[in-house]
Amino acid sequence: MKPPPPLNYIRSFESSARHLSFTTAAKELGYTQAAVSTHVRALEHYIGRQLFIRYPRSLKLTEMGEAFLPTLRQALDQIDQATEAIVASSRNRTVVVSCPMSLAENWLAGCMAAFRKKHPEIEIVLHGTIWEDLSEQIADITISTRRFDDRPPSATPLWNDELVLLCAPGLLEGGHALKTPQDMLKVDWIFVHGRQEYWQVVTDALGVDMEDHDKGLSTNASNIALELAAMGAGLVATQRSLAHAYMRRGLLVEPFPVRPPSPWNYYLTESQLSKGNIARTVREWILSRAREDAARP
Repeated sequence: MKPPPPLNYIRSFESSARHLSFTTAAKELGYTQAAVSTHVRALEHYIGRQLFIRYPRSLKLTEMGEAFLPTLRQALDQIDQATEAIVASSRNRTVVVSCPMSLAENWLAGCMAAFRKKHPEIEIVLHGTIWEDLSEQIADITISTRRFDDRPPSATPLWNDELVLLCAPGLLEGGHALKTPQDMLKVDWIFVHGRQEYWQVVTDALGVDMEDHDKGLSTNASNIALELAAMGAGLVATQRSLAHAYMRRGLLVEPFPVRPPSPWNYYLTESQLSKGNIARTVREWILSRAREDAARP
């Protein structure tokens, strides 16, 4: 496997794409115009596809460039956030908490907001992650999602998660309402990349054969899957911990009462270099709130 392209190639492409100008990108990044142009050409050579259509005085993204740009921006944003978190973590009263974006948005944000009201003297940096290996290097406390057979060493589970089958309330109404598990075969299923086994677990529990279904949507993010379901796009099988906020607000409902154990769970670990009692206070708060939420129906 060949090594990844240098980061300056990526930044030169992103800035040039944002400004549609090598000259403006060069001023922003502190390079020469020739250097930025060279970086972009090298990146194009690396991926084997053209990223810009070059005109005498302007640039235009190719289809490949437009498709490539959002992922790179997301990666650069995470690198910048990680850098900010490292700087913040050098302050003694700051605790960096790293958590997958889906749980950070649907549960941990509320947990940490309540913590700050109780402990205003402790600053919290909440770092939502996409790639866990980066976050583990900067965080005092890391929450990761792992399959049961890949549990992190010395980790504490937040809860024993369950899977839930959910849909918008509208799918339970009208002439085409979901009334029996077999009715699931008539609507779209929403899949999350890397979590397709959720559907196997849920359909096994309901006695539905997945092989009989041929319609679906897919996404790389659990939150997008939940939003699609809330918009009435179909059924989603996901962890109850992620869906609880949607269920509480009535945006998603369970068409059939089935909650098999989730093969994936959330685990908390504390860095060996964390700030002693300060980090421990945050850790105990998170675990306490997790126990309370797990006990709710």
